[in-house]
Amino acid sequence: MAAPTHDWTVVDEGWGRRAVDFATLSEPGNCREYVAVHHQLGVDAGDRLLDVACGSGLALELAGLRGATCAGIDASARLAAVARDRSPAADVRVGDMHALPWADGSFDVVTSFRGIWGTTPTALAEVHRVLAPGGRVGLTVWGHIKVSSGAWSLAPFRLAEAPAVANQAAMVALGRPGAGEELLTSHGFTDVRRIAPRFAWEFADPEVYARAIAATGPAYEAIRTVGEQAFHDAAVAAAEQHVRDGLPLRAEIDLVGYLARTPALTPSPSR
Repeated sequence: MAAPTHDWTVVDEGWGRRAVDFATLSEPGNCREYVAVHHQLGVDAGDRLLDVACGSGLALELAGLRGATCAGIDASARLAAVARDRSPAADVRVGDMHALPWADGSFDVVTSFRGIWGTTPTALAEVHRVLAPGGRVGLTVWGHIKVSSGAWSLAPFRLAEAPAVANQAAMVALGRPGAGEELLTSHGFTDVRRIAPRFAWEFADPEVYARAIAATGPAYEAIRTVGEQAFHDAAVAAAEQHVRDGLPLRAEIDLVGYLARTPALTPSPSR
């Protein structure tokens, strides 16, 4: 069956137009998530690791520090350029996660940090294909945002047009109880379990927060609807309600992680 086709130029415009801002102001807040999943997967020297939707490559860099031989793929050429700069030895490519440009069984570990969603489930077939028998996979998605104390930090994204907001809701549906487990199992993964990695963004002040989230794809959808200044003003206004004297702005958001494996090879019966 042919892989789905996507207009990845739109992805690059949304996520890559402010690649440096994303890499330096937004992505560092993901470190807790990256470190927790790498630890749970036991990433270590000798592992061949692929990060799907690798973005600006901080997760790849951290996996490399654990000794893994790393590869990554992202739809944004501008984010991939940052990833290559951070990890020159890594095999970072621009492309479609529904058609991974690596051979069957190329990796021992595949990760995707909020890169595979309820709206892109068929990417898991490719993840399964490129994993070696007994290979490990770790995914994260947003969990129950509405009950998160940091839900305010995502609120400006709702300034996008209604179809875009509805798509955002469909994306995070993968975090609902049973959804990820069912999806991974249906694609042939075993030993599926759910984890709860900690996630917290921190920002120096409302202006830094507004600049950081403006560098993301969901912000781009909102900016196209209301304009740069209106988005900026809404973001600053939201953050001003959470300023704490002598402490950074902090937004803790519920995150769901899934760990699983591909089936190991069954030894042939001896004759």
